Amino acid sequence: MTSAATGRERRPNVIFIVADDLGFADLGCYGGREAAFGPVSPVLDGLAANGLRLTEGYANSPVCSPTRFALITARYQYRLRGAAEEPINSRSRGSTTLGLPPQVPTLPSLLRDAGYRTALVGKWHLGYPPAFGPLRSGYEEYFGPMSGGVDYFTHCSSNGSHDLFFGEEERHEEGYLTDLLSQRAVDYVERMARQDAPFFLSLHYTAPHWPWETRDDAAVAAEVKDNLFHLHGGNIHTYRRMIHHMDEGIGWVMDALRRTGLADDTLVVFTSDNGGERFSDNWPLVGGKMDLTEGGIRVPWIAHWPRVIAPGRTSAQHCMSMDWSATVLDAAGAAAHPDYPLDGVSLLPVLRQPGCEFERPLYWRMNHRGQRALRAGRWKYLRVDGHDYLFDIPADERERANLAARDPQRLARLREDWEAWNAGMPPIPADATISLGYGYADMPQR
Repeated sequence: MTSAATGRERRPNVIFIVADDLGFADLGCYGGREAAFGPVSPVLDGLAANGLRLTEGYANSPVCSPTRFALITARYQYRLRGAAEEPINSRSRGSTTLGLPPQVPTLPSLLRDAGYRTALVGKWHLGYPPAFGPLRSGYEEYFGPMSGGVDYFTHCSSNGSHDLFFGEEERHEEGYLTDLLSQRAVDYVERMARQDAPFFLSLHYTAPHWPWETRDDAAVAAEVKDNLFHLHGGNIHTYRRMIHHMDEGIGWVMDALRRTGLADDTLVVFTSDNGGERFSDNWPLVGGKMDLTEGGIRVPWIAHWPRVIAPGRTSAQHCMSMDWSATVLDAAGAAAHPDYPLDGVSLLPVLRQPGCEFERPLYWRMNHRGQRALRAGRWKYLRVDGHDYLFDIPADERERANLAARDPQRLARLREDWEAWNAGMPPIPADATISLGYGYADMPQR
């Protein structure tokens, strides 16, 4: 674990993989059922079997761009105006306020300043150039879409504009987007293997986000071009195949690490930006994207680092997206900016030491439906539509047995704790928007 030349611990390469709208139980290693074609996620299942799988890990938000603000800054997203959008939508193109300010230190900028090479392959969703962009926030290279969702074949966003970029220039390429991202990630690994500096690669897939297109569904692009929410189509079979395509691509990246001799010294982290959407499997949880019930925020967390993480481990450690960003900085020996202290807490001891767990209170709020939540130990305080709930999560993961009336003192303590935390965050701006793609008129809701 140390370099013979320096006597210091070797700094790992890092590949941080983020799926889009993946449900808690969509992967085989989280209890997902096989598809008609066989296992849905054999590569990710293998990474979990040979690394660490967390059973009670969370996203910073139940919707995409707010989580990404937290992930890239290792701080609560509520500190930044752009993250109040639920989520940032294509109408914000040209805005100078709805995005990640370039002066804010980020995970890639802190790593770059510490000697890492940095790249983002995949979804950005943190504001549009010229005011914002990956190259302005610490990434040396970028290939992917800037917006929240694009067609997998035309690479056009929901407003019909082409949205695939190399740096800040449009790049027209033929192919299925999931595969293009996987191939670009393989190319990056192979190039980085030929130089000496450690690297940080963010690999942010759009899969399995709508529209519902597999590699064989190029013809669907024409029928969804005016509404990428694809409300008339999709099914669990297409959805599982989309996950499988992503899983195959992750396999290509892992093969590249092994082929170049980098696998043992590379920390690979996998998660989702939020809970699942309409075709996902969140069992045993309820709710999904846009909800602060468990199905909207509890997500897979897999870490694979052969030189450090013993295989076959599981942990019930509580964590959220920004904690993993703090973990990466810790593993790389990179310090936070003194003017922007981290809200994220490093999980490096959990990675290193089997059985290591610590108390980690987690807080959320949503403009949508006036939601708020606090997970503290086994307890969860939740408010939705003005109703307060108290749940014993290990005993009731489906959040069906409201203990608020039975234990009012505990409810009051947790509510006061949430209120004290919230007082330290900027208020939700009056002009913050909520963008819902569908509602009761489109399909029966949960």
